[in-house]
Amino acid sequence: MNIYVGNLPFSTSQEELRSVFAAFGEVSAARIVSDRETGRPKGFGFVDMPNDDEARNAIEALNGNDIGGRKAVVNEARPREPRK
Repeated sequence: MNIYVGNLPFSTSQEELRSVFAAFGEVSAARIVSDRETGRPKGFGFVDMPNDDEARNAIEALNGNDIGGRKAVVNEARPREPRK
């Protein structure tokens, strides 16, 4: 399952994001989205967890809770909209 993680501190690394979710199960990928122009983090990212039950547990436990000093928004990622 692909999980959206929003309202992250700009200082959050991919490794930190991975370790937060690894407490709930296997993480196949964790990535922080960066601005194309500046390369600076945008404050959100995505985590892939192959086991849906573990992913749902992580979403329930982490949504609205503190990650790096900020109240995180965690939910199942929606499919990407095609660019116009």
